[in-house]
Order: sequence, then C-alpha cells, then structure tokens
Amino acid sequence: MIDSSTLSIPLCTDTPRHLAIIMDGNGRWATKRFLPRTAGHVRGVQAVRRVVEACGQRGVEYLTLFAFSSENWRRPQEEVSLLMRLFVQALEKEVDKLQEQGVRLRVVGDLAPFDDRLRELIRDAEQRTAGNSALHLTIAANYGGRWDILQAMRRLLRDRPELGRDPDAIDERLLSQYLSMAFAPEPDLFIRTGGEQRISNFLIWQLAYTELYFSDDFWPDFGGKEIDRAFEWYKTRERRFGRTSAQVLSQA
Repeated sequence: MIDSSTLSIPLCTDTPRHLAIIMDGNGRWATKRFLPRTAGHVRGVQAVRRVVEACGQRGVEYLTLFAFSSENWRRPQEEVSLLMRLFVQALEKEVDKLQEQGVRLRVVGDLAPFDDRLRELIRDAEQRTAGNSALHLTIAANYGGRWDILQAMRRLLRDRPELGRDPDAIDERLLSQYLSMAFAPEPDLFIRTGGEQRISNFLIWQLAYTELYFSDDFWPDFGGKEIDRAFEWYKTRERRFGRTSAQVLSQA
C-alpha cells in the first residue's frame, strides 16, 4: 500500500511525483469573451491534452484531474449535459493517443448516475490502458472527498463486519486502503486554476501535506508554461512534514 505522509516522510524531489489539479475557470474564460459557458468547457478539453503531454515530458508519474464534482450536478442542466457529452467524446477520441503515449487511465468517483454508454466507455478505456505506466492519469468524475471517505468506511465494514464491534482496531493504514486513490501516492503539488483559493471537497484526505498552488490563469489558457511556473514555485517550498527546518537540512 501507499504510505501516508502523516505516518512516514515521503521522498521529495524537485519535480512532483503526483500532481493534482482542479481545472477551474472554463465558464469565466468564455464569459470574458462574450461566449456561452459551454464554449469554455470545449476549450478546456484542449488544455487537458496540453497538460497531460507536459506532465509526461517533465517526469510526473501521477496526474489527477478534477473533472466533475458531486456538487456540479447543481449546475444548469444544459451545462451538465454538455459536460457529459464532452466526457463521452474525449473517451472516444483520446484513448488511442493515451495508449500510444503509454498513459494509464483511471476514473474515480461514484459512476452509478452516469448513463450506460459512458460507464461502458470508462471500463473499456481503463482496460485498454491497464498495462501502461509512463503516466498514471486519473480523472475524478462525480467525485467528492467526503464521499470518498464515507464509501471507504462502508467498504471496509462490509469486508470486515467484525470491526463494527471493535472500532479501535480501525486505523489510518487500514482505512486508506479503501480510498479511491489508494493506488497512488499522496499528491506532492495541488494546482487550482481560475483564481479561487479553496480545495472544494477534492481529495481532502490525501491533501493533508500537499503544497497548494493557486493560479489566476483560467483553465483553457493553461499549458506547459504555466506548469513550469508552478513547478518553479514548488521547488522553493520546504516540505517539513512536522519537522523543523534544522532537521530537514540535516537529513538532506
């Protein structure tokens, strides 16, 4: 299993091993240009391509993108429907490219509300790319951090019902094995585009010791140059994980 940053100190390198991104600002990008919000989501797909390529070139091992939160169902129905269509189109068009690039694709979240066609495309994409390891790309769709912790607890108790009578036997290592992202190390760097400064129920367990970077760039404008700017900022961070600066220096 992947070690927790609250239980052990992870290896830190200049390039984040795991990058997590909230892709925010599509609608505002479009509104600023007197376009419908949906146009921003279409352009946002192009930014995903650029960022996946940039991360692969820079040696990132894990890239997790927040595509659709469990709260995004509250948006106008027209916008939600477009997002679902874009998800289908991306899976239909992009999987061959991901396969060529050695990218493994996973989708995490509560997929039950999605229609059968979308779930079928997700299963097919995950199966086709399962043998790849150049970059582990995870799309969080109908995902929420609180949902993730709750579903992990439910799955744990279904597997180990005796723990309901002995809750003290449940520890962090045991529960974390049931989280949606149990296959990946905790993110080293979190980026949110669009100028907002909050994590919006994204990976709230996993972000405990992640460096948080907030960009004013809208997601459709994001690419390799903006990734490099975030990585340069990341290099300046002293990742202490509860230690003092003197301890970090002595162990460097």
